[in-house]
Amino acid sequence: MIAEIGHFALVLALMLALVQGSLPVIGASRGNAAWMALAGPAAVGMLAFIAVAFGALTWAYVVSDFTVLNVVQNSHSAKPLIYKIAGVWGNHEGSMLLWVLILSVYGAGVALAGGNLPRGLRARVLGVQAWIAIGFLLFILLTSNPFQRVFPPPPDGQGLNPLLQDPGLAFHPPFLYLGYVGFSMAFSFAIAALIEGRVDAAWARWVRPWALVAWCFLTTGIAMGSYWSYYVLGWGGWWFWDPVENASFMPWLAGTALLHSAIVVEKRDALKSWTVLLAILTFSFSLLGTFLVRSGVLTSVHAFATDPARGVFILAFLVIVIGGSLLLYAVRAPTLKLGGLFAPVSREGSLVLNNLALAVACGAVLFGTLYPLLLDALSGQKISVGPPFFDIVFVPLMVLLIAAMAFGPLLAWKRGDGLDAVAKLRAAFVVTAAVALATWWLARGQSPLPVLGMALVAWLLTAVAVELAQRTKAFRLPFAESWGRAMRMPRAAYGMSLAHAGVALVVLGITASGAWQSEKLGAMKIGDSAEVGGYVFTLAGIEPARGPNYEAQRATIDVTRGGRLVAVMHPETRHYPVPPTDTTEVALQTTPVRDLYAVVGEPDGNGAYAVRIYTKPLIAWIWLGAAVMVAGGVLSLSDRRHRVGAPKRQPRAASAPAPAE
Repeated sequence: MIAEIGHFALVLALMLALVQGSLPVIGASRGNAAWMALAGPAAVGMLAFIAVAFGALTWAYVVSDFTVLNVVQNSHSAKPLIYKIAGVWGNHEGSMLLWVLILSVYGAGVALAGGNLPRGLRARVLGVQAWIAIGFLLFILLTSNPFQRVFPPPPDGQGLNPLLQDPGLAFHPPFLYLGYVGFSMAFSFAIAALIEGRVDAAWARWVRPWALVAWCFLTTGIAMGSYWSYYVLGWGGWWFWDPVENASFMPWLAGTALLHSAIVVEKRDALKSWTVLLAILTFSFSLLGTFLVRSGVLTSVHAFATDPARGVFILAFLVIVIGGSLLLYAVRAPTLKLGGLFAPVSREGSLVLNNLALAVACGAVLFGTLYPLLLDALSGQKISVGPPFFDIVFVPLMVLLIAAMAFGPLLAWKRGDGLDAVAKLRAAFVVTAAVALATWWLARGQSPLPVLGMALVAWLLTAVAVELAQRTKAFRLPFAESWGRAMRMPRAAYGMSLAHAGVALVVLGITASGAWQSEKLGAMKIGDSAEVGGYVFTLAGIEPARGPNYEAQRATIDVTRGGRLVAVMHPETRHYPVPPTDTTEVALQTTPVRDLYAVVGEPDGNGAYAVRIYTKPLIAWIWLGAAVMVAGGVLSLSDRRHRVGAPKRQPRAASAPAPAE
């Protein structure tokens, strides 16, 4: 009965979405306030019904209701409760239900918190959100019903992929979807603005908080996914340029460009057409990722390789949404009024350079992701585009981007003084040169890339400090006055500096772990030792162990340095009976300066075991840097200007009716 309630709730949500997507939009075109007012209650009601459906599916997993086919295929009575709950979205049907739930949360958020929006714009934004929801609700109800029954019910389920039975994977998809779907709000604002024919500073102020919320969640989701890949898959890396990884990285790059471009619209009323296009493209990349994961065209540990017929439905929806929005953009964008002009050397110019670098990077990822698929489809030839291609593309782009990140905040709006900015960055030049020389001396005979990477870290961190000192006039005014200026600075300014510092920390972790890691791949017998990166790893023993739903062989590795015991590590090989799967469990010891990483595989029949051991300097700073970036975004969101909301638009002539579509 609970499953039927969930299914019926989805049907009612679809009915409300149809109302929300039609009457308020028509009301906005006719100036009918009553019809426009329907958008808010409809959005809240749709959230309520979808939440009921999601709760019904969750209940079916928690109680192991094996009359529901989705539960049978993705759960088992012996699974720990956390993985029963994670199983709700660890499959195609459940993940799509989570997608529309989050979509409805954002729509209800605008309905409840968008009281300062003009009624017409609010109605159109919620109308666009509703049509996105209609597409996905139809997809669920027609092709991916999570409440389908099975009779007779089996005695137990088939279980969840053991690789997904990890606490990180329990939370990674929701954060990723909160980012993916969150950019639908920027998309809806862009489409509403094109319909209305008006993009201005107030519009940018309304869009930025929603885009920033989505960016923070997506950054968190990507970081969690890369860390899961690092400590679960056992291959020693954290990013493989897997097509599904790329599918999340493309909207992140486009969304980062959108955030910076929206600043120019808000501050200088410029780049309006480009910002609208970025809002469309960012969500389009999110939809593209959905297609890649669910179409069956990819084979990946991240992908839901399902019936390609479902992929046809998503592809058709993709064509309608992306094609329709780009067509509307082509028709209406030329009518948008041009904004303020600016010199190439200016704050706006640095943000344009930022956007160009991010756009080219996004295009390179798109090419590297789709080209092998297209070549395989057209000629049957199978190739892979991997790290060498992306390294060649990304290194110069990141150098350009980080240089702009240092200069941009020091330039004035409209027309900046490049020589003055260079003079202000004297300390950054000195520190960067010193760090580069020190790195070159320590890494003599190695690739020049570590020198470049460490120089970029020093450059950006010092530039962030210089920019804050310039804002507060530190060392030029008495301390009390500088402190007062610091206290009065907008939180968004601190958020920007914190996010930029986070980027530097990510580069630090990537550079150090890539350049100076040590590794040993081979076979070891009980009692054997291996020296890796100055540490001695000794395989002390292997014994059987048992988990809640698996059996394991648990190794003990003693790690010493200079004769002193540093760590005792316990990697495992596990066997899951349901579904029958063998996995390896990484043993990891993390400190701020390095990671010790050990994996023990199957025996070779001669008393030895396959062993993979790494020491990875500073690799934890990759995820620490991502956390600092997110903290910067959250701090920016707490800025009073976002809490108060956007300034009221100047009304058009009182007698002028609402624009007709």
